[in-house]
Amino acid sequence: MCACAPQNSTSLVLLGTGTPNAEQGRWGPALAVISNNQPYIVDFGAGVVHRSIEAGLDVTKLTKAFLTHLHSDHTVGYPDLILTPWVLGRSEPLEVFGPPGIRAMTEHVLAAYKEDISERLQGLQPSNDTGWKVNAHEIEEGLIYDDTNVQVEAFPVEHGSWKAYGYKFIAPDRTIVISADTAPSDILIEKSKGCDILVHEVYSLAGFAKRPADWQRYHASVHTSSEQLAEIASKAQPKLLILYHQLFWGTSDQELLAEIKQHYSGKVVSGKDLEVYP
Repeated sequence: MCACAPQNSTSLVLLGTGTPNAEQGRWGPALAVISNNQPYIVDFGAGVVHRSIEAGLDVTKLTKAFLTHLHSDHTVGYPDLILTPWVLGRSEPLEVFGPPGIRAMTEHVLAAYKEDISERLQGLQPSNDTGWKVNAHEIEEGLIYDDTNVQVEAFPVEHGSWKAYGYKFIAPDRTIVISADTAPSDILIEKSKGCDILVHEVYSLAGFAKRPADWQRYHASVHTSSEQLAEIASKAQPKLLILYHQLFWGTSDQELLAEIKQHYSGKVVSGKDLEVYP
């Protein structure tokens, strides 16, 4: 399946829709907004580069990435995103935008792979001397990125004690809002009003009822239930709501969608890995 959008258009690819719970067929959280054939990665969970290849992306163009927060399921693919595209020919340094801590994480990843980088640069393997480099930008709320294809706004979301951000991609033909991991958020509703696509995390209320009390306290504080998301979508009125980072806990896509549709009449889908929304 090729995820490349037609020239001068904007599309969304779900590279991975997973959670910290390893599940067959669902890799770590990662999205690609593609505008004018340039991919912009949001989060880099496990398998991000392999999923990009499966989606038909040119991995030498994986040069722009945006991190929502530092949780491991959203970041374990970071060394992969830094190094694998370089090995495959990327020559442009990776530009990464994220919350406080992303610069230190970047420095530690590069230090951990110092011997690998040195061998590839100084050994017999053909390589360029720039594609492994990373420019890490620690962001605050507001416009954080702007080029001829997209503008990217960051806005704070509620995810425990983390400094976490959602992102709004504004392209000439489409606006896409990505929630990150978050409890219900008023600013997210405001940023999402009338957008073309809202990608939002969610957990099943039926599955939640089976969880231990300590896990219920946690999830109710830092994530969004199906009923709460239905209320958010009813206020924001996106043209399409995509469920993402779904915590099913034994329920199915159909059951989760039914929970949403009890309270929301708009267009909604439960996202799956490698789906493309042109």
